[in-house]
Amino acid sequence: MTPIRPLITFLAATFAATLAHADITIGVSIPLTGPTSALGIPSKNGIDLWPKTIAGEKLNVIILDDATDPTVGVKNARRFVTEDKVDVIIGSAATPIAIAMSDVAAEAQTVQLTLSPIELPEGKGGWSFRLPQSTAVMAIPIVEQWKRLGVKTFGYLGYSDAYGESWLKTITAQAEKAGIKSVAVERFARADTSVTGQALKIVAANPDAVLIGASGSGAAMPQKGLVERGYGKTKIYQTHGAASLDLIRVGGKDVEGSFVSSGPAVVAGLLPDSNPSKALGVKYVTEYEKAYGPHTANQFGAHAFDAYVVLSRIVPEALKKAKPGTKEFRAALKEALETTGRIPVSQGVLNYTPTDHFGFTPDTGVLLTIANGEWKLAPTK
Repeated sequence: MTPIRPLITFLAATFAATLAHADITIGVSIPLTGPTSALGIPSKNGIDLWPKTIAGEKLNVIILDDATDPTVGVKNARRFVTEDKVDVIIGSAATPIAIAMSDVAAEAQTVQLTLSPIELPEGKGGWSFRLPQSTAVMAIPIVEQWKRLGVKTFGYLGYSDAYGESWLKTITAQAEKAGIKSVAVERFARADTSVTGQALKIVAANPDAVLIGASGSGAAMPQKGLVERGYGKTKIYQTHGAASLDLIRVGGKDVEGSFVSSGPAVVAGLLPDSNPSKALGVKYVTEYEKAYGPHTANQFGAHAFDAYVVLSRIVPEALKKAKPGTKEFRAALKEALETTGRIPVSQGVLNYTPTDHFGFTPDTGVLLTIANGEWKLAPTK
């Protein structure tokens, strides 16, 4: 007869070994085609650079194209949780799609790391954690510069969707608090190819500054529309959704001298050594541009890079409690996200809590300007 104590020891060791050796599966839904592919493609590029293991376990990454369509994004998310039994959902890089996917994540009690700064109603989004900075955080450097320059009025030209409305709400509140008045608000659809009517109305209102709430290459079109109708390009500001070389490539001379709010990764090499994101930002840029060429790194690839940094912190904690592929492991990942504390990433410092799933500190954003086709830190005085 086998002694009881050795048998218990053997079973415990077998269970521990089982926990320690199981694929960790990540489902990624991003726009590789459609109007926001300029966000999804660099996100995929960043994910393709991930190591093949995490916390010593094999990493199984499934990437699907959501084609900039919320219906497809939801379909992808449902496949992830029902067929692939993923441990984490990542996506989308397009705000409306990420919002739609959040319901699936909540229903399946599976952590969603979003690649867009989605705003969700109170009581929603308990399983959704953002990798991009909130509009509230990224509006700070814009409004601070407006105050320094004596801006008294502003206009807004943005997407007629969740991303655009989120920025409109945020910039209006922060600007009004600073004594800066909104004098013109215009919207356009992501698929629009012209904003002639909207640009004419904003130019007629003659605001001291204009904020464009758009992303990727789609942010260049409204800026060109404003400049072509006589509005000064040095008075135009863009959101962090536009902090990519697509803005510079498509915008050309019409974006020179304008400003963009951004996370620190895009200009990591220009940051002081004391900045907690500098080392990770330089690592990201170096690896990305080695793989994809000079001047290709942008913030969308950085968010994907940061996803692995975050996972590398929380997966070891979750592995202590449960086996990948189980609801207990998914719950342990959520708990680790909410309790781990400060996680430096290339785009700032995250500190998720049960009540804050954005996590970034108020000093995260930097204001960039475009000079000779390159990003530069905007003057702060």
